[in-house]
Amino acid sequence: MFGRRRGNGSEGTVTGRYMIKAGIIGATGYAGGELARLLLQREDVEVVWYGSRSYVDKKYASIYQNMFRLVEADCLDDNMKELAKEADVIFTATPQGLCASLVDEEILSQTKIIDLSADFRIKDVSVYEKWYKLEHKAPQFIAEAVYGLPEINREQVKKARLVANPGCFPTCSFLAVYPLVKAGLIDTDTLIIDAKSGTSGAGRGTKVDSLFCEVNENIKAYGVASHRHTPEIEEQLSYAAGHPVTISFTPHLVPMNRGILVTAYASLAKEASEEEIRAAYAACYGEEYFVRVLEPGVVPQTRWVEGSNFADVNVVLDPRTKRVVMMGAIDNMVKGAAGQAIQNMNLMFGLPENAGLKQVPIFP
Repeated sequence: MFGRRRGNGSEGTVTGRYMIKAGIIGATGYAGGELARLLLQREDVEVVWYGSRSYVDKKYASIYQNMFRLVEADCLDDNMKELAKEADVIFTATPQGLCASLVDEEILSQTKIIDLSADFRIKDVSVYEKWYKLEHKAPQFIAEAVYGLPEINREQVKKARLVANPGCFPTCSFLAVYPLVKAGLIDTDTLIIDAKSGTSGAGRGTKVDSLFCEVNENIKAYGVASHRHTPEIEEQLSYAAGHPVTISFTPHLVPMNRGILVTAYASLAKEASEEEIRAAYAACYGEEYFVRVLEPGVVPQTRWVEGSNFADVNVVLDPRTKRVVMMGAIDNMVKGAAGQAIQNMNLMFGLPENAGLKQVPIFP
């Protein structure tokens, strides 16, 4: 039942009783824990490596008690060279810079990598180094890395050996505004994106700003005019628009565990009716499983996507100001991180895109 697929022209598909062997580096962070939770529900995936530099040789279930009696494995280190010999796919849910410091041609010749950090999302290495304050350790792989937003780059993801999983804010922001940018219906110079995120987006590390007493009964803007997801959003929207796009992006921290809500504003580039605007969303997402265009008048809410890989979007035309309001909601841990990574894995291995990701949103 187990064993790695090699040669015979069968790469990229899963057939018969073959099981995908997956490794997670950064398995004890929130995104890594969510990867483990989702992958463990599948009968076609075996997690062979729970990597965590901080907890080497400790029981994984002692870090995440929800894994008690479900995972007996100990945490291992971040030895990607060794892991590449065992795994068909490696997920790196690690801080910026780590994946780029570990990956090389030998590793990529043996396994596929889905990187949940920003190391390969931005094509201009100077932009990455400016915003992330890091020297890029593997710029030779940036060009081939596929930006892993399946709704846009599905065919490229299918053929990729290195996927740059999008950030949570960029995923929600892009899906909310993409149809009107692509259709040329909004003036991108007027685009303002206001985003709100739960505290899990800040990661599991101890930070004063993430403490309960700091977050509870409070809401605040952060990274004002400086958030490092800004160039990622701009780059992807520029591809959609066919010209450079510069945005105003402001994230806010709200006192909840999960979820991102985006509200974006832009002026119309030309006269358009609400029917024409909604038609642009139908054209982009009418066949998409995970992007749900809501009925007119229904606003996206984080509670209706929590625990799922769905993205709810909607749009309203304000005829008084000739502006449109574009809205989106996702679970930042699922569609914004682990779920989207698994969606990409499914494409890379020739599986149904929603395999293992049909979880109905949790409520209450």
